[in-house]
Amino acid sequence: MFKKILIANRGEIACRVIKTARKMGIATVAVYSEADKDALHVSMADEAVCIGPAPSKESYLLMDKIIAACKQTGAEAVHPGYGFLSENEAFSRKLEEEGVIFIGPKHYSVAAMGDKIASKKLALAAKVNVIPGYNEAIDTPEQAVDIAKGIGYPVMIKASAGGGGKGLRVAFNDKEAHEGFSSCKTEAKNAFGDDRVFIEKYVEEPRHIEIQLIGDAQGNCIYLQERECSIQRRHQKVIEEAPSPFLDPATRKAMGEQAVALAKAVKYQSAGTVEFVVGKDKSFYFLEMNTRLQVEHPVTEFITGLDLVELMIRVAAGEPLPFKQEDVQLNGWAMECRINAEDPFRGFLPSTGRLVKFNPPAAQIFGPMSAVRVDTGVYEGGEISMYYDSMIAKLIVHGATRAAAIARMRDALNAFVIRGVASNISFQAALMQHPRFVSGNFNTGLIAEEYPHGFNAADVPHDDPAMLITVAAAMHRQYLARNAHISGQMPGHEYKPGADFVVRLEDGDDHEVSVTAAAEGQSSIGGWDVLFAGERYEIRTTWQFGQVLYQGTLNGESFCMQVERRGLKYRLFHWGTQADIMVMTARAAHLQALMPHKALPDMSKFLLSPMPGLLTHIAVTAGQEVKAGEVLAKIEAMKMENVLKAERDCVVDALLAKVGESLAVDQLIISFK
Repeated sequence: MFKKILIANRGEIACRVIKTARKMGIATVAVYSEADKDALHVSMADEAVCIGPAPSKESYLLMDKIIAACKQTGAEAVHPGYGFLSENEAFSRKLEEEGVIFIGPKHYSVAAMGDKIASKKLALAAKVNVIPGYNEAIDTPEQAVDIAKGIGYPVMIKASAGGGGKGLRVAFNDKEAHEGFSSCKTEAKNAFGDDRVFIEKYVEEPRHIEIQLIGDAQGNCIYLQERECSIQRRHQKVIEEAPSPFLDPATRKAMGEQAVALAKAVKYQSAGTVEFVVGKDKSFYFLEMNTRLQVEHPVTEFITGLDLVELMIRVAAGEPLPFKQEDVQLNGWAMECRINAEDPFRGFLPSTGRLVKFNPPAAQIFGPMSAVRVDTGVYEGGEISMYYDSMIAKLIVHGATRAAAIARMRDALNAFVIRGVASNISFQAALMQHPRFVSGNFNTGLIAEEYPHGFNAADVPHDDPAMLITVAAAMHRQYLARNAHISGQMPGHEYKPGADFVVRLEDGDDHEVSVTAAAEGQSSIGGWDVLFAGERYEIRTTWQFGQVLYQGTLNGESFCMQVERRGLKYRLFHWGTQADIMVMTARAAHLQALMPHKALPDMSKFLLSPMPGLLTHIAVTAGQEVKAGEVLAKIEAMKMENVLKAERDCVVDALLAKVGESLAVDQLIISFK
């Protein structure tokens, strides 16, 4: 077994590998860029080596720097995590030449499966079901259009070296095929250094289901059940679960056996994943093989009881797999939500900055069938950088059934506190209660179909509006009770808070409530009794001012929600609903309704940066006439290229930013006449 390994990665996956290595008694070496000098993985590792400036191509993608760090520290092996160099055949081969073990598949397996064109040919030879398409690299957008028309729209345009949703577009017509090819080629070159692009038929109403594999140097290869990854936004996974609610045992076995056949065809060693697109009739087709550890590997760990990182390390050290196919378990149900630094209220654009508050739900173990786990590489006070991907953490839960897992995830999302940067927690919480998701009857188009105009948490109806109304009223009454104890009040004229209030929701509806303190001796926990719509609501809580989590019981039922006081309003977040609520006296409610509304300034004659990022291209000049839909500028943020297009016909007045400039959110780029 290795004495010391180096992790050629950053963020949560680097921390994840360090945890298992520590459990196995293996020393760890972290590598980091200048932007990551204070990162969590750096402090967790036994040693750390700086390998260059912030941009990935000047640090985490430099093979020679990482190999030099191995020699400097005496690391015997390298775990690549996912992303960066994890599927780079040249990196695997170079390590081998330098006498350093690559904790992953051999370079020839990476070469065969990492290239999507070559892997499809191998899959055909191994008698694996393959989707129709054009499996050669395409040179020009015109050629791409001709091929797409030959296959028949819709088609999927994919970078050969792509992954993680990058270098991928779906085209429904000639124009989209032409533009999609150019964008894929540019994005693939920037992200992977390989601009080869191919085209295949896009299966409508598809499910994305993948098989987890593990192989050893002795020729054994076993599939570790499947993962359902169909909940995606713009081809990037949002929620993953295991097992799939769609598969039956026969289909699971057939998919697993085909995945193993493909892996054995390339003498695969280590953990890997074979991805399939599955039709509604349970027909399945090979998509690609990821020759690395997947982001969503924890859900497989929960249902099988295996540590995939430990298995990767042991296999790399030459040990045989300690179990057979018939020993693989399928216990309970696991789900993972990717918590990303993106603003769901601004089209999911990246959000960067300092984590002012970061308080994930505590890990919970309720027995062999239930758990809550958080994998992260950040900490409170840390920085979310524009240079890397947007993931803040992975929230993983396990339950005896799918319904139990969903319920546990909803509770965990309610308790996940992030402030300082925007996050997609509210969106994840809304998905967790969406009828299509809860039913298990969904496909990869769910998010696009159900949220065609974007997402607004305020538009998500709450299961129990009375809960929001009564909690807001109780909070307000608690603030007033504190005011009553302010020192220095004139005797005989002390402030005495009333009990009757008007609660105004965002839709303008007013609700009358009456709030009194819970009777002493009635409970060991403090709280309030709220009379609303003729019913009494008993709120028992130990909540104190300044706490973001409001926890307690409502009529004996436990609950947890996030709360903030914002001026005259109370912002409550619960089950995907975000509500701004005012609580006032009846007189104040009457006067407040008469207050004029301040109109926002007209910014329609400006192109604003929708996110922090690097301005890589301006496609127009001053005085130019622009038609609706034409490209205006391109911004790169968190490894993704974002194209800004004209919303209507216009004439450019002036360029207010320069190519190469780092833009802040809402910074002016172009003005129009």
